[in-house]
Amino acid sequence: MSSISSISPDKDCGFCPRLVSYREQYRRLHPDWFNAPVPSFGPTTAKLLVVGQAPGVNGANRTGRPFTGDVAGRLLYPALIKFNFATGSFQERPDDGLKLTDCRITNAVRCAPPQHKLETSDKNHCLPYLAAEIALMPNLKVLLAIGAKAHESILQALKLKPSRHVFKHGALHQLENGLLLADSFHTSQYNVNTGRITQAMFEEIVAAIRGLLT
Repeated sequence: MSSISSISPDKDCGFCPRLVSYREQYRRLHPDWFNAPVPSFGPTTAKLLVVGQAPGVNGANRTGRPFTGDVAGRLLYPALIKFNFATGSFQERPDDGLKLTDCRITNAVRCAPPQHKLETSDKNHCLPYLAAEIALMPNLKVLLAIGAKAHESILQALKLKPSRHVFKHGALHQLENGLLLADSFHTSQYNVNTGRITQAMFEEIVAAIRGLLT
């Protein structure tokens, strides 16, 4: 595990050679894209932290804001707006004026992986950033894992045993440190297209979290 002194990697972070190579490829192909570790979005005073798996290469890697620029955010942000975790209008670009209220969003791995596939080393190198992110939030009550890999990374960052909290869509886990961990299938294009997750399914989870935090 890497040693860090910040909650965000440097824009030229070199911990993961595979991800660095992929990032450099897109810097050459699209020099106008963000093409760097994607920073978190939202206030550190929030009670809810949404944790995704990793930026999409054509989404957050392009725009520089988590879950922005591809299908993954089309369920997330409208649900956050509906249940008063965000204000404004989500238009899939970082200058759309959308603001998060009592919610912060980050990714377990900050750089886009090839073929959207994470390796264990990717997660391990970014774990200290996720742990620092969680520790930075004094009012944190609920973590929402978007996908099984995000769920696993959260537990690892908190030094909790994954075997005690098995990922299941819609599950709400009471963690040993007092935090709550909610699970959702990933809001990826594949999951949306196959019906594995729908807007109604995702909104049910966000509504339950809102009820807990009201």
